[in-house]
This record gives sequence, structure tokens and C-alpha cells, in this order.
Amino acid sequence: MAVYKDSTYTGERALFALKDSELENCIFKDGESPLKEGRNLKLNKCTFNWKYPLWYTEHVEVKNCLISFTARSGIWYTKDIVMTNCAINSPKTFRRAEKVVLENCNIPNAQETFWGCKDIRLTKVNAKGDYFGATSESFEIDNLYLDGNYCFDSSKNIVIRNSTLISKDSFWNSENVTCINCTIKGEYLAWNSKNLTFINCKIESHQGLCYINGLKMINCELVNSDLCFEYCENIDAELTNVVESIKNPYSGTIRAKGVKHLYKDERFVDPSKTRVIVDK
Repeated sequence: MAVYKDSTYTGERALFALKDSELENCIFKDGESPLKEGRNLKLNKCTFNWKYPLWYTEHVEVKNCLISFTARSGIWYTKDIVMTNCAINSPKTFRRAEKVVLENCNIPNAQETFWGCKDIRLTKVNAKGDYFGATSESFEIDNLYLDGNYCFDSSKNIVIRNSTLISKDSFWNSENVTCINCTIKGEYLAWNSKNLTFINCKIESHQGLCYINGLKMINCELVNSDLCFEYCENIDAELTNVVESIKNPYSGTIRAKGVKHLYKDERFVDPSKTRVIVDK
């Protein structure tokens, strides 16, 4: 492989369509699309300071690199990229990308990141920003800390483990989501979604878990949460605490240590279709 080391590049498309190369300690100072259409690249300790650095690239390894805030919309239409120990400081970084792996990375400006992507694996990632992971599919996530509203909107086939999500309106319009050993805090959790499973999770959500078709909860805490399960159907929920309030579920079974307020208004739902079982 060709080696590019300790170099600074300026100008648009500085190393356009570079193939079969290693880059170490290189700085891409200005100029759009410096590595656009690259193939089979290994990057270590490189810095990208301007827009669109890795568009349409394929088979890329990125280690110990910095994507600066000004390198906006940096990785679009890219296939097969692995990023390890990287600081990704720009918003809108991943879009229409496939086979993306992030390990031990920080994304402090994660607004509109991972849109329209496929086959994403995230491990030990910290991210902050709204609309993370929208309209994407096939996430495998372990140890994600996300602070940002509206995450995973309209996405599907998601597995999240050992993670914390601080997010209003998370998982709206989503499908086939499984969360294991997670903490989720935010209003209006998972409205208009389908086939959600929560296992050993702690959830805090005002008017959360409404308008869902297919909800399974195993050994979960639902704390500081009121008016839950409205118009939610096919519920199978096992809750380990006393729930503040449940409102007008459509159908299923809810088992809890207690329910402070239970609303079943016959004008809107058939009360006989939902069993609420209190374990004393």
C-alpha cells in the first residue's frame, strides 16, 4: 500500500479517488471532499477540517482521528467503514451509509446523524444531538449514552444493550426494537411504533408507550410515568414497581406491583380486552 505521512492538504478533492493507501498524521486543512470515492484506505491520527471528507468511500479503517465541527456532513453514501477511538465533532455525519462500525467514539454534535443508514454497529459511543438514527435499519448497539430528542424515528430492526437514552419522543414510528438492560428517560416514548421489547429496563416517561401495536416488557421498572399505554394493543408487560397511572389501553396484559390510577373509558376502549394484574 502507498503511504502518506505527516502531510497537510488543502484544496477541493485533494486526494480524490485514492486507493489502497495508508494515511498517518495527515491534516486536511480546507477544501471539500478530500477523500471522496476512496477505496481500501487506512487512516490513523488524521484530522479533517472541512466538509464532506469521506463521501462515497468504501472499505475504510479510521483510527484515532478527528472530524472537526467544520467537517460537516462528513460521511455520506459510504460503505464498510470502521472507526475506532475517534472524535466526531460535526453534525449530520452519517447518511445513506452502509456497514458502519463505531467503537469508543464521541459525537458531541450528533444532530441528524445516522439518517437513512443500514447495518450499523455502535460500541462505547457517547452522542449528543436531536434526531439521531432516523429512518435507518439494522442497528446493533452496546453501551451507548445518548442525550438527544427524537432518536431512531421511523427506524427498524434495532437491538440496544447496556445503554442510556435521554430522549423525548424516542422510537416514534419505529419497528422491531429490543432494548436490554437500558435506562430510557423522556416524554412520549415510542408512539406509533410496532413490535417493541424491553428487557430489564428502567423507563421514565410522561404519556409514554402509547399507540403501539405489539409491546413486550420483561422485568422492567416504569417509574415517574403517567398516562401510559393509551391506545396500545397486544401488550404483555411485567413491571416490578407501582405504576403512577394507566390510561385506556386497547388490549393485552399488564402485571405490576400496583397501579395508583387506572382509566378505562368505555367510550374509547373495551375494558374487557385488557387485564391489569396486581402482584401484592
